[in-house]
Amino acid sequence: MRILVVEDERRMAAFISRALAEEAYAVDWASDGQAGLEMAKTYEYDAIVLDLMLPKLDGLAVCRALRSAGRRAPVLIVSARDMVADRVTGLDAGADDYLVKPFAVEELLARVRALERRHDRGPATLKIGDLQLDPATRTARRGVRSIALTGKEYALLEYFMRRSGTVLTRSMIAEHVWNCTFDGGSNIVDVYVAHLRGKIDEPGTPTFIQSIRGAGYVLRDPRAADA
Repeated sequence: MRILVVEDERRMAAFISRALAEEAYAVDWASDGQAGLEMAKTYEYDAIVLDLMLPKLDGLAVCRALRSAGRRAPVLIVSARDMVADRVTGLDAGADDYLVKPFAVEELLARVRALERRHDRGPATLKIGDLQLDPATRTARRGVRSIALTGKEYALLEYFMRRSGTVLTRSMIAEHVWNCTFDGGSNIVDVYVAHLRGKIDEPGTPTFIQSIRGAGYVLRDPRAADA
């Protein structure tokens, strides 16, 4: 999951970004409203954490501009403005939730997870064949077998499962999971795919994550493909 943090106060931005990164989210940061708006229009984000009092363009204007442009990424406003009228104004501007500063990191993460659940149009549990992923608990299973995943392995599997049947290039994977531009000389994507295959596949059976020569990878139910 890729998240944009729009916050001009460096310490607060670092606090939010670090908390999200520790949960394996890929995080971008914009230090003013105009930059945040341009980034949100240019890239695909799964959620936006937006301050209200920003230089160049305030958070309400950013939120309204995003909705007018048809951008539907869920927006969580974080602001020191704690009056009911401020919250109502923020929600009416198109935000999905409003969190008053200061806040506990646990509440921030819980609200981000809630935004994921509300805006995910698919089932609560992702299923491909007998492979299951529960975003609410961040757990994976293959049949009755639990699969222990690191943070990045979970993020990679979730990205694959939400786009099952779609060929994903290494550049797409690196950008969404690692939040970086793919370096043709790096094998980090291939290494993590190999790790993930080792955990989700059963010995002697076809792999869920199939290599597409010259393109990238695609996740499919191997039994359905055989049929």
